[in-house]
Amino acid sequence: MMTRGFGIILHISSLPSPCGIGDLGPAAYQWTDFLSQAGAKYWQVLPLNPTRPEYGNCPYNSPSAFAGNTILLSPEFLVKDGLLQPDDLKNPPVFPEEKSDYLQVTVWKEKLFERAYRNFKQRPDRSGYGKFCAENADWLSDHALFVSLKALFPESWNQWPEELRDREPKALEKFRGRLRDEIERERFLQYLFFEQWFSLKDYCGQKGIEIIGDIPI
Repeated sequence: MMTRGFGIILHISSLPSPCGIGDLGPAAYQWTDFLSQAGAKYWQVLPLNPTRPEYGNCPYNSPSAFAGNTILLSPEFLVKDGLLQPDDLKNPPVFPEEKSDYLQVTVWKEKLFERAYRNFKQRPDRSGYGKFCAENADWLSDHALFVSLKALFPESWNQWPEELRDREPKALEKFRGRLRDEIERERFLQYLFFEQWFSLKDYCGQKGIEIIGDIPI
């Protein structure tokens, strides 16, 4: 409390990006460099949890307090990691310059994510992914199942079939088998999110920038 410092609030989605919405890619590192050069000590971000279109994509109204918002993934870094090819990012949609069109961005990025997931499945060494899933099993398994079920049953969870609504073990196991690939894909995207996020967080630490987070309502 004896040290004074200043910072700036800027959510990840407000960063410049050729991909329709600010993300965890190169611009986030450039922003960190700017804060460091300006003598700032803090960077405040809004919640990084998933958003939903029915709630206006508000980061304060999220279906998960643990998961990351995969729309903030950087396709440029997926190319760098070899999960996408440079040609995959050519001819993107014409995105608005002043605002983020979440629906347009989501449709485009989902296609890229599907391609990245298929490429990832061909890799012989996935030990980092396995470690992530094991360390986060207390929330990741249920989250991935919920997301997969939500795609199948878009209405509110309390209107789902009774056996799913009430989490009957046999019903959950049945749908875990039926939605195995969809569940694995969501786990993979969460793995990517936290890889990119912690990489950025570590870089901020190296530059002397402390991140002030926030939590969803």
